[in-house]
Amino acid sequence: MEQRLSLVTLGVADLDRSIAFYRALGWEPHSSSVSGEVAFYQAGGMVLGLWSRAALAVDSGVSDNGGWGGITLAHNVRTSGEVDHLLAEAEAAGARVRRPPAATEWGGYSGIFVDPDGHPWEIAVNPGWTIDDAGRTLLR
Repeated sequence: MEQRLSLVTLGVADLDRSIAFYRALGWEPHSSSVSGEVAFYQAGGMVLGLWSRAALAVDSGVSDNGGWGGITLAHNVRTSGEVDHLLAEAEAAGARVRRPPAATEWGGYSGIFVDPDGHPWEIAVNPGWTIDDAGRTLLR
């Protein structure tokens, strides 16, 4: 198996609401999305999907207890100003900021928002990583 991640699918309660939320952040669904059932977003070299949480649980063979799934998504940026800006933009779009932006103990700067379905997103600057011109986050 190659060391790469191809797709992350988020289970959502209301697809239209989630599309509107991510659209407010500047994300546009790919034209291959099946209207009313799923939305796909090109996210660098991988794909983010939005799909019914109930259907995703059945498809994955798991029980949905409604709690946090043990995963936090992250979007790395180049400056602390970008962290501040993106957290404010997410909050204006309907997200709940769970950790305001601040310096971290590991030398970075980050904050966390939670989307309308409870998926946490960390917005961070990591001084040990590089973001290249194509937007790829690279370990140094």
